[in-house]
Amino acid sequence: MMIDGYTRLAAVVAKPIKHSISPFIHNLAFEETGVNGVYVAWEIPEEYLADTLDNIKRYDMFGINLSMPYKQAVIPYLDELTESARLIGAVNTVIHREGKLIGHNTDGIGFFKSLEKQMNFHVANKRLTILGGGGASTAIITQAALDGAKVITIFCRQQSLDRTQATADRIAQATGSFIQVLPIDNQDLVQEQIAKSDLVVNGTSVGMDGQSLPIQENIVFPKDSLVADVIYQPFETPLLKLSKGQGIPSINGLGMLLFQAAEAFESWTGKEMPTDLIWKQLVEKYDIN
Repeated sequence: MMIDGYTRLAAVVAKPIKHSISPFIHNLAFEETGVNGVYVAWEIPEEYLADTLDNIKRYDMFGINLSMPYKQAVIPYLDELTESARLIGAVNTVIHREGKLIGHNTDGIGFFKSLEKQMNFHVANKRLTILGGGGASTAIITQAALDGAKVITIFCRQQSLDRTQATADRIAQATGSFIQVLPIDNQDLVQEQIAKSDLVVNGTSVGMDGQSLPIQENIVFPKDSLVADVIYQPFETPLLKLSKGQGIPSINGLGMLLFQAAEAFESWTGKEMPTDLIWKQLVEKYDIN
């Protein structure tokens, strides 16, 4: 990679962020596409967020990616929001275009692109069960609704029902989708909905430390369904281990990470990220089997 006076910068901004795989993905994409760019990780305190956004314009950067805790805090500093970012209520990508900062959210796009490319799954007219009503789940629910899912059922904890219902109502009203929110502690109801689902998704962080979701002990997945987890570390979560034990096709969140990055990269550069090549490099670098 040659750095010169024409090199443009992109970055991922969060706290913490030094463990991020994103610099590996984007710098390989810059190199392979011949785009003169460099991607770095910035771990900043919240009081520097406004200055960071100013610097995108000041230094003519491509833009930035954002992770927690800045996906919502960044919105007041932006000039525009894309439809997905507006409906989700969170931004993971800032695009610098013609002097404006445009907030975008590529999480849901990346999630369904990974299912399409890696599992040949298309969400239109499908029934989905989503476990969790937080940020990642909201991105997936929003994109599913935009892409024409038939029914979306969200399960969340009792204390999150009202908040999740309000979000679901807003997305349903904007897209015309059928979205229902149900309590996750009703195991019979969970099994009933999963039994009718084409896709079951864990959109929570439960499973990163080996902990099982509250639904996992006796759940049975339909034979023609797909099970997905947004987590990619560990590579096989308890949910995916359970589904694989039943012979159900399963996928973790590494593909989502790659394809949400690809959407951001194309938004910045106009170039298509070489995802097949980068996937092979990820598998080799992180010893994924």
